[in-house]
Amino acid sequence: MILIVGSSGHLGRATALRLLAQGKPVRLMSRNPATLNDLEKRGAEVVRGDLRDLPSLKDACQGIDQVVAAAHALNGKGDNNPHTVDDLGNRRLIDAAKDAGVKQFVFISIQNVAPDSFLEFFRIKYAIEEYLRASGLGYTILRPMAFMDLWGEMIGQPIIEKGKATTFGSGNNPINFVAVEDLARLIEAVLEDERTLNQSYDVCGPENLTMNQVTGIFQGLAGRPAQIQHVPLPMLRVLSVVMPPFNPMMGRLIRNSVYVDTAKLTCEGSGIPQGLPAPKTRFEDWARSFSAPAARVPA
Repeated sequence: MILIVGSSGHLGRATALRLLAQGKPVRLMSRNPATLNDLEKRGAEVVRGDLRDLPSLKDACQGIDQVVAAAHALNGKGDNNPHTVDDLGNRRLIDAAKDAGVKQFVFISIQNVAPDSFLEFFRIKYAIEEYLRASGLGYTILRPMAFMDLWGEMIGQPIIEKGKATTFGSGNNPINFVAVEDLARLIEAVLEDERTLNQSYDVCGPENLTMNQVTGIFQGLAGRPAQIQHVPLPMLRVLSVVMPPFNPMMGRLIRNSVYVDTAKLTCEGSGIPQGLPAPKTRFEDWARSFSAPAARVPA
């Protein structure tokens, strides 16, 4: 049986749908099981669990062969934050999986993690990669670039529905984007291929685009120009220092915006070895599908 942690999110849900369609036994862990009723109707076992609650993790891992860890708390508030979830929570999950005899632990990290990263979130991801490697568990680490689904929704939905959007910084920094569905397809393949055990893969999409190009794609699909507001980079730098003591979550997101507008975020080549499905979805193709009225949901 496969346990997906973070099954209420974009990636966890997409992965669950693919595995269920293949008839795989899937257990989904969530703090809010009611949000997974549709997946339960498709045959998933749904359990209540929280990365901050060790007993729930031990229960969730019982009888599990493979774990997909896709939860995060970058935008969490209060006690739901990267320290309690991404750091301590993932350590607890790894320990619980090892105690339960799990054979493969698939960890969704992110590219450019490093112990001295500008972003604390990336430093935490790096530390968990190291903890997982040292755990003795069979592991596979996937490091995708930016999710086009996440950024596309934040930028595209306001353009389509209201004719306006806000971008942070100049919007001229090239970024590599990966479609969530492509990453879910890769996870499915990784779970079936023993060659991926104890391997780490950088996951790149097929193109690098700036945020200004992304807004241009959605304006073209909307058939009209949009009002695009840019939050200046100097203002973001100041807010990234001033905001954290008053609103840690907003402080993290603003610092992340500085990183997105200034760091090297391009990627050439898929990063995936032959025999595994490399991401191929182009941003405009994803945006065209998202822009269809039936595909959009409230942000």
